[in-house]
Amino acid sequence: MEEITGFKYLYTPLLLWFCIQTFKVIWDLVTTKQFNFKRIMGAGGMPSSHSAVVTSIATLIGKYEGITTPLFALSVVFAFVVMYDAAGIRRAAGKQAKLLNKIVNTPGLTNLQVQEKLVEVLGHTPTQVFVGALIGVAAGLIM
Repeated sequence: MEEITGFKYLYTPLLLWFCIQTFKVIWDLVTTKQFNFKRIMGAGGMPSSHSAVVTSIATLIGKYEGITTPLFALSVVFAFVVMYDAAGIRRAAGKQAKLLNKIVNTPGLTNLQVQEKLVEVLGHTPTQVFVGALIGVAAGLIM
């Protein structure tokens, strides 16, 4: 039985990720009236599935292994790095992509031939990260 319950560290975050990404697809369908399957694998949007996944893992480890273990400390630090990246670095990269797309598409400004548009939705707002983290903690506590 312990072998099956040990999988909670894997199936909880994966199921959570799938549910959040599915929610984003459905939300886009309701709000834009267009089905965008790319949202299932895409980054960005409310809530942050990245934050939810890493905080659910950290919460599960704290709950079942203890909050004084090195593994819990590692998982918390890892969660903060992922959330910082989502709200900081990837968000900034998305803003840069948006500006570059605008520059490239401005008539007469450049003669660049671009094969594809840069992806603009890469990161998350701090609110999206916070909500994702709350969902992850709740999922970790419930399991």
